[in-house]
Amino acid sequence: MDTIVNIIMIVISLLLIGIILMQVKGQGTALFGAAESSYRTRRGIELILFRFTIALVAVFIGVSIASAIITG
Repeated sequence: MDTIVNIIMIVISLLLIGIILMQVKGQGTALFGAAESSYRTRRGIELILFRFTIALVAVFIGVSIASAIITG
């Protein structure tokens, strides 16, 4: 059971890394972010990626808590 939970955590973390890198790629070429990108609204695929990132973080936290309880 521990192995399955660990594999799930690894897969979720790799998905999170990929999605976060996709979002950063769309922010432009500035290393620390541009001022004009701070105040624009998210639309289309950018909004979907943003919401999917939040959902994956929630799932990752839930799996982490479950892992701590199982190994506990």
